[in-house]
Amino acid sequence: MPAIAFVVFDGFNAMALAAQPVFSSANAKVGDAYYETLTLSEHGAPVRPIGGPTVMTEPFGDRTFDTVIFAGGEPDEMHASPGLLAFVRHSAATARRVASICTGAFVLGEAGLLDGRRVTTHWRYARSLGERYPKVRVEEDRIFVIDGPVWTSAGMTAGIDLALAMVEADLGMDLARAVAQALVVSYRRAGGQSQHSALLEMDAKSDRIQSALSYAKKNLAQPLSVEHLAEVARLSPRQFSRAFRAETGQSPAKAIERLRLEAARLMLERSRHSVEQIAQQTGFSDSRRMREAFTRAFGQPPQAIRRIGRALAA
Repeated sequence: MPAIAFVVFDGFNAMALAAQPVFSSANAKVGDAYYETLTLSEHGAPVRPIGGPTVMTEPFGDRTFDTVIFAGGEPDEMHASPGLLAFVRHSAATARRVASICTGAFVLGEAGLLDGRRVTTHWRYARSLGERYPKVRVEEDRIFVIDGPVWTSAGMTAGIDLALAMVEADLGMDLARAVAQALVVSYRRAGGQSQHSALLEMDAKSDRIQSALSYAKKNLAQPLSVEHLAEVARLSPRQFSRAFRAETGQSPAKAIERLRLEAARLMLERSRHSVEQIAQQTGFSDSRRMREAFTRAFGQPPQAIRRIGRALAA
C-alpha cells in the first residue's frame, strides 16, 4: 500500500491539505485502501496552520514512505529546522516521489534537493525562490512541474492538480478523472498550463460586463463583435465599450483575443487537435491569424508552445 505523507509545521497554509481527499477518493473508486495518507510533523504535536483549525500529526520517526509532500507557508516566516531538513534528505533517498505544494519548494530548496532541477511555486514567490537558490531552474508560470522524482506545484489549489497527476500516474487517467468528478473539481490542469487566468485578471466590477465576459468565454468560436457583446450586456455598443474599458483596462477586442489565446494554449497542451482545428474552435478563423497572435503574446508560434507544454508535462 503506497503511503502518502504530508509534512506540515507551525504556520503552514491549511489549503495544502486540500490535496489529501484526492487520495482518499481514489481509494473509494478503487474499492480498497490503495493509499494510506498521513500527516506528519517533526515532533508529532498538534500543529497550527494559517487559515484552518489545529491539525493532529504524527512524528517523523524512522518509517519510509512512497510519496512525501511538503506543505508551504509564508517564506519569510518559514524556518526549516535541522530535523526537518534531515527528513527532507532522508525522504529523497528513500521515497519514490518527493513533492512540494506552493512555497513548500523553499523547504526542498533549503535541503539542496532542487539544485539543477526544474521547479515551480506560487508566481508571487517564484523570483524569490530563484534568487535564494540560484542553482534551481524556476518555471514561474507552471501549474506543476515533474523533474524525475521531484514534483513541485504552484499556489495551494495547484496541489490538487499535483495529487490528481500522481493518481493518474499510479492508477490511470480514467480513475483520476473519476476522482476529479467526485470532488467536483475540473479534471487536472496540465502541468504546463499558465498559473494566470485572463478571465480572472480582467476582474469586471459590474454584472453586465462580467456576463459579457462569461458569454464570450463559452462562445469563443463565434465572431463576438462589440455589437453582439453589448446586446448580451444590455447596453448600447458605445456604452458597452466605454464601460468595458473602464472596468477591465482594455478594449473588448483585446480582451477577446486574450481569452482566445488562453483557450488555444490550453488545447495545444492538452489535446491532439491540429493547430488549424484549434484556431477554428477558439475563434481565430485560421492558423495564420492564431500564429500571429501567439507570436505577439508569447514570442513563439503555437507549435513551439505545444512542444514546450508536452515536455514540461512529460
